[in-house]
Amino acid sequence: MKCAICKRGICEPGTITVTLERGPTTVVIRQVPAMVCNTCGEEYLNEEITDTVLSIAEHDVESGVQVDIREYRAACASI
Repeated sequence: MKCAICKRGICEPGTITVTLERGPTTVVIRQVPAMVCNTCGEEYLNEEITDTVLSIAEHDVESGVQVDIREYRAACASI
């Protein structure tokens, strides 16, 4: 897949850290599978992974968590 941002790089499988904030809640999820541009570093998540990340964050917001730092695979097992 060619990068939509820089138009030169090729996106390759990798992992990233996703940080989401809503109100008083901050959620950090490490080792999230993504496609990463080998030129500019732009990151792309597929729909399934995006849905999972957002579900984890929503659960934390509803639970009243202020800060949560997780690894993606472990987080998937707990939802």
